[in-house]
Amino acid sequence: MNLPLVSVIIPTFNRAYCVSKSIRSVLAQGELELIVVNDGSKDATAKELANFPTIKLINLAENRGVSYARNRGLERARGSLICFLDSDDLWEEGKLKAQVQWMKLHPECMAVYTDEIWIRNGVRVNPMKKHQKYSGDIFRQSLPLCIVSPSSVMLRKSVLDEVGGFDELMPVCEDYDLWLRIAVRYPFKFLKEKLILKHGGHRDQLSRKYWGMDRWRIYALDKLLRDDDLNMQQREWVTEMLINKSSILIQGFEKRGKTEDARVYKNLVSRYSKSFDLVNSKLC
Repeated sequence: MNLPLVSVIIPTFNRAYCVSKSIRSVLAQGELELIVVNDGSKDATAKELANFPTIKLINLAENRGVSYARNRGLERARGSLICFLDSDDLWEEGKLKAQVQWMKLHPECMAVYTDEIWIRNGVRVNPMKKHQKYSGDIFRQSLPLCIVSPSSVMLRKSVLDEVGGFDELMPVCEDYDLWLRIAVRYPFKFLKEKLILKHGGHRDQLSRKYWGMDRWRIYALDKLLRDDDLNMQQREWVTEMLINKSSILIQGFEKRGKTEDARVYKNLVSRYSKSFDLVNSKLC
């Protein structure tokens, strides 16, 4: 039996209004394996998915979150190249072809991502400077926030086998966490073509559901610092970012009288400030 070269995973939850368009934008790319994970939807999502008999469908009994859904898709994926698509985003024509060509020409490459067109509330907008994309060693540039969209990336399955999948304890910023775990080991190739339509501004976006996104970024940074994968320079960068983000959260908590929450991050800052001074002294 011939295995597919590319497996595409779409997690979806209550996206009956848009998931069909996303699926069609994938199927138009050519031969591939498409896995859709219906993450406990309560709307008409199941009815929409029934219109696509060629997809591999995973139905979850209850909503478990995007990390859990993507990981269940990964368990079923047979391709050596893995892509993801959020169910409110679309792929442009030729997206998959461009990335497959790059991966075939560069067998050493573990991750390639493309540029994107941003749509907010139906209107095209320009990304801010902080969302600038980079090629090569993107580890340091990825520390402030996530610069790689899940809908734009293609990964070798071997790298996911190596570093693990999405952290199922993270309801948001799970992509930020995974890209950092990959970027600490491997470079990312950036293709400048705008090959995805990234939609935002709607009410069901996870970034609108969860406040204080930096809480989860700090969680990811703390995890990194507990591992042995970082060299001395990387450890300095991560520690500095964790302290900076924690300090901002502390100010916000204290302003709102949430002293217990502030104390959690004060303890974190205190612990890592000592190691930050130690790392700095060794680098000097």
